[in-house]
Amino acid sequence: MTVDIPVEAAVLKSWDDGTRSTDPLRFEGYVVPDSTEESVRTGLVNLAGTKTAWIDCDFRRHGGTMGCVAGERIVRAFDRAMSLRAPVVVTVSSGGARLQEGMLALLQMPRTTAALARHASAGLLSAAYLHSPTTGGVFASFVSLTDLRAAEPGATIGFGGPRVVAQVTGEYPPPDSHTAESALRYGLVDAVVEPARAWLWLAAAVGARRAPPLAVPDGRPAVPDSSPRHGAPYEHLLRARSPDRPSGLEWAALLTDSWLEIAGADPAIRAGLATIDGQRLVVVAMDRFAGLARNGAPGPGAYRVAQRAIRLAGRLGLPVLTLVDTPGADPAPPSEAGGVAGEIARTLLALVELPTASVGLVVGEGGSGGAVALAHTDRLLMLDGSVFSVIGPEAGAAILHHDAGRAPELTRALRMLPADLLGLGVVDQVVAERVTAVRAAVADALSGARAGARDTRAARATAAALTCEPARPGETRGPTRPDTDPEVRPAPGPPYVHEDEDVVRGSRKETR
Repeated sequence: MTVDIPVEAAVLKSWDDGTRSTDPLRFEGYVVPDSTEESVRTGLVNLAGTKTAWIDCDFRRHGGTMGCVAGERIVRAFDRAMSLRAPVVVTVSSGGARLQEGMLALLQMPRTTAALARHASAGLLSAAYLHSPTTGGVFASFVSLTDLRAAEPGATIGFGGPRVVAQVTGEYPPPDSHTAESALRYGLVDAVVEPARAWLWLAAAVGARRAPPLAVPDGRPAVPDSSPRHGAPYEHLLRARSPDRPSGLEWAALLTDSWLEIAGADPAIRAGLATIDGQRLVVVAMDRFAGLARNGAPGPGAYRVAQRAIRLAGRLGLPVLTLVDTPGADPAPPSEAGGVAGEIARTLLALVELPTASVGLVVGEGGSGGAVALAHTDRLLMLDGSVFSVIGPEAGAAILHHDAGRAPELTRALRMLPADLLGLGVVDQVVAERVTAVRAAVADALSGARAGARDTRAARATAAALTCEPARPGETRGPTRPDTDPEVRPAPGPPYVHEDEDVVRGSRKETR
């Protein structure tokens, strides 16, 4: 390949160098580029020790436009990568479809999309680095469907380039539109990375090298609260809400060794490809210190990034760890208009359909359906200082008693403390709030979780809350109790974490 060769990627083989266009439209003035000057070049590279297919689309070669040759090379590259069980990396700068090849150029959008879909369905990763400009049919097809995407700072990114926008709308887009930074803000790319680090990011994205640790913003609480749990349930709830307690993002940093961001439009939920003790997994973490509408209240965009991350984990065969901490989803009119209820449902559906094992950890406040969206996991753990409730007690007291001041009374009645939920069968395990204990519990849960146990736990807890009505004359009814129903079996694993002879039982600690 006659393209720029990165230090991190040694080219092993160049593909399809002899392919050349026939000028299918006989377009006046169109000079068919030599095969070596075509916009797209492809090949196999050794990327940090991993054989990887490389697709390079370069604006310096015929505007980076995608015509028949470019489309064919991209399709063949994905298909070769699939047969080699290799990931694909894409470096791209493009002006879109090649106008001189008309509709034949536009047909390359569905063709390249289908090729990427075949590669993805084989459980293989793809990642793209976007230079300036990346626009048009290339951006609106396979590039936007790669699993992970980073962009060059200040790059022009968009479906329509600025001149097209001006022609169609009558004015150029504002300076903060159509940029790499705005694409990151809206979750269209996962990172903005300097060109000098592009190949390091690509290598980390496809698992050829380890990503750096998760960086937590300054000023966040760093030390878990391991003090004894005393006081009334409402006091326990207030401690769970304390601004001095780490939230999901802090626990993600404490539990993982590396982190590659899967970006979204609402930072109330963060997601990443991570490692824990060398095991790669996907982590989805709620962050009560951040949010698009208000801190800690996920909106539709937050749940969409959770869905994307969970489905990526399922396709790659990776386990999922969720970290729950929110008083509830954002109910404000913009979130309602954005379909927050449907996005919660689709997040639950993503976990229901996940073919790999999942573990959930409630680290703070689990509030209503907005929290349970990330809690339907094969193993569900709670920190001994956390809570989980069908509704915030203040709102619940306003509904039931028309008096929010009765929240302390309702907190006790709702039985939202860890010991209560363990007894009800809602959770599997209560964990002491020490980093070593939590890391050990999460690692044990990840190794022992069985995909599908998430449904068993919910069915078992429901069955325990039911009674069998007497059968009518001539009617036969089978038992629904968990000890007799073959479809409802206890979840595997111990209910408590043992460390240094300390046994955590709900919200109090006993020493044997």
